[in-house]
Amino acid sequence: MRLLDLLFGNKNSKIKDFQSKGAVIIDVRTVKEYNQGAIANSINIPLQTIKSKIGEVKKLNKPIITCCVSGVRSGNAANILKNNGIEAINGGSWTSLNDKISHN
Repeated sequence: MRLLDLLFGNKNSKIKDFQSKGAVIIDVRTVKEYNQGAIANSINIPLQTIKSKIGEVKKLNKPIITCCVSGVRSGNAANILKNNGIEAINGGSWTSLNDKISHN
């Protein structure tokens, strides 16, 4: 097991677990960034608007995997969602997450 897996847990297994629960992917990049390429069937909710969309996210009644360009904004978004009682995980960069979910 890699050192980062020991420190932070194995993200791939958490992503697979969330997928098995029917997780929804929320991409927190700007609309412009999202429109330049995104994961199929993901939802675009820019980070700066996520707090105002908590009610909508709760209505999905699904675990959430967040993503962005590098994993920084999606980490912030996952924390906001978790602090509001939503099961969420930071999926990191959208391109990396797309690779992980398309190879399952």
